[in-house]
Amino acid sequence: MKVAIVGAGKLGVSVAEALIIGDCDLTIIDTNEQVLDRISQKMDIMAINGNGAQIEVLKDANIGSYDFLLTSTNSDEANIIIASFAKHLGCKCVIARVREPEYMNQLEFIRENMSIDYIVNPDLSITLEIYKYLVEKYTLSNGIFTTGNASLIEFKARKMSKLVGRKIKELSKDIPNMLIVALSRNGKVIIPHGETEIMESDGLYLIGEKNAILEINKHVHERGKYTNIQKVMIIGGGKTGYYLAKKLADFGASVKLIEQNKERCHYLSTHLPNVMVLQGDGTDQSLLEEENFGEMDAVVTATGFDEENLLLAMMAKKAGVEDVISKVSRSNYKALIESIGVDMSLNPLDITSSAILRYIQGSKKIISSTLIQGQAEIMEINAQRGMALIEKPLMDLNLPEGVIVAAIHRRNKLIIPQGQTTIQPGDRVTIFSLLSDVPELETLFKHKRGLHM
Repeated sequence: MKVAIVGAGKLGVSVAEALIIGDCDLTIIDTNEQVLDRISQKMDIMAINGNGAQIEVLKDANIGSYDFLLTSTNSDEANIIIASFAKHLGCKCVIARVREPEYMNQLEFIRENMSIDYIVNPDLSITLEIYKYLVEKYTLSNGIFTTGNASLIEFKARKMSKLVGRKIKELSKDIPNMLIVALSRNGKVIIPHGETEIMESDGLYLIGEKNAILEINKHVHERGKYTNIQKVMIIGGGKTGYYLAKKLADFGASVKLIEQNKERCHYLSTHLPNVMVLQGDGTDQSLLEEENFGEMDAVVTATGFDEENLLLAMMAKKAGVEDVISKVSRSNYKALIESIGVDMSLNPLDITSSAILRYIQGSKKIISSTLIQGQAEIMEINAQRGMALIEKPLMDLNLPEGVIVAAIHRRNKLIIPQGQTTIQPGDRVTIFSLLSDVPELETLFKHKRGLHM
């Protein structure tokens, strides 16, 4: 498979790192020669120094021979134009990152008339995850995910008190033929191991046979909670703040949006008539107190600075806000996020990279995928002969810490796997993975040298 990426920023590099593991023929095009040199030193790829919006550059790269092209420059207009050019030059499938709100109401027109196959918007993706959490109170639709004979349920550990205070390895008799595949703890999704102890405040993700899980659901599902959100404060009036404020206001919530830039405030106030837009520094404690910061049902920190978002999240939790959500782009802040205790943290790079990878590779390997709290993904794959994960005990696969094989569907039989379980060709496999580990997970889907699909 041949893939071209125009724009060697964080998104382009993240997708490239995942695809190169999967044995793709990869090309990156960018105007910054120094950036391309650094990338070439780390990855075995073709690097082209040039402007992807110039047809001659695309022709010289023989773009018509490529299966996919991703445009991820800093300009929406450039991304749209480059993708359109590449499509008309013969590239089979083109993907464009488009972020500006002005384009969101005319995506169908852009797709159809510019011949773009798939458009990704990191800010809108984050917004949808935050909205689902705040409004529905569940990160799974109705708290449950079903596939074949298996179901995955999400619930608070306190709703099944016999599990609280105990280690995962001690629970086989209490939840027979079921598996806790993940915990949600202090805003962070965790893949547990045998020694992990369940806390009362944890959110649990439990998978098992469908009828057994549906029976548990009758006792642990919290009903009617989704209607309670009334007052929300959003700090940061960028694209994420804009999308979220609009969606929550349309839902009927009272929204206060704090933004420091005066010109941006003017834009927000004219485009969000049902939102109270306040110009000011979100870290100004007197301003927050004046606007009844501690009385909010939820606070979302979405400035352009991770450190500021985490500081504000800490202040909100200290003030007693029930739901605190933070946009954090750096993966090395994971431990800090957990210590602060935010209810949800989202990384736009992980979400967008995962969506693009699923689109590029899904047609061959991934049956379906569902995003969990914007941090993890449930995916189903068709196990095929030659894949690295075939016919080896799971305990010998050296799975990344953030990956767990949750269930195996073999003909009409459901298998909740253990360490000695092996995956066979033809199995449908349900995998739970942190988004940050998806690139490494791709190595298991890769076919061994000399074997083909």
